[in-house]
Amino acid sequence: MTLTKASVVDHIANNGYSGKEASDMVETLLEIIKGTLEKGDDLLISGFGKFSVKDKRKRKGRNPASGEEMMLSPRRVVTFKCSNLLREKINK
Repeated sequence: MTLTKASVVDHIANNGYSGKEASDMVETLLEIIKGTLEKGDDLLISGFGKFSVKDKRKRKGRNPASGEEMMLSPRRVVTFKCSNLLREKINK
């Protein structure tokens, strides 16, 4: 089952916060994360992992439907590397 933003808000609300407070906390956290990554800075959450922005160069690609070759424009992508602590918990 996928954890959604609404279910995160519900979990926080079930720990003594109102629904509005929980929603505001989640929205604030997500805005901080988006702003940090938008600037190109890394985001490290101890015990969880590290989000990084990587630059991709222009490269040749192929349209899978038609097989036509094309040039893919340069872009930025977000990568995630989980912490050893999280990796150990996942692999129990």
